[in-house]
Amino acid sequence: MKKLLLSLALVAGLGLAANAQTEGAVKKLSIGAEFGFPTGDNSKDNMIVGGSLQYEHPVAQSFNITLSGGYSSRMITGDTKKALEAFGAKTSYGYVPVKAGGKYYFGGNFYGAAELGATFATTSGGGTAFTYAPGLGASFSIADKSSLDFGVRYESWSKNGTSSFIGLRAAYAFGL
Repeated sequence: MKKLLLSLALVAGLGLAANAQTEGAVKKLSIGAEFGFPTGDNSKDNMIVGGSLQYEHPVAQSFNITLSGGYSSRMITGDTKKALEAFGAKTSYGYVPVKAGGKYYFGGNFYGAAELGATFATTSGGGTAFTYAPGLGASFSIADKSSLDFGVRYESWSKNGTSSFIGLRAAYAFGL
């Protein structure tokens, strides 16, 4: 939790120090690294690492619709990983999240986002989970049509129970 609060403070500090320019109302594509820290019952001895693409299309001055997809790997860590390896069991599982939603830019660089979609397991019999992800972030211009995007979100996958995590995304976006 301390790492999450530190990350939020860093994003806020960068936003206040940056030369504000409204990031909304621009078509852009971003490619980013994803990190997830599970919450609840499944939070011990695992983490999520992956990558994603996100397309933003403006529909109003401060509001963009989004489409995103990527690949995430849930990796078992610590003592649990050692025990599973001893029995020859898998220690990582792949997922493909596909989501659509929106971003509302407020206060220049800062935004609130919400997405809905599905997450597909890559293992046989893994199935598909309903996915939702509200979050906050900031986007900072680094060139005429380029920006860096940092976001934090709560993401939940629901299929025969719920699996959720706090996700962090660092991305490079370029205007189209």
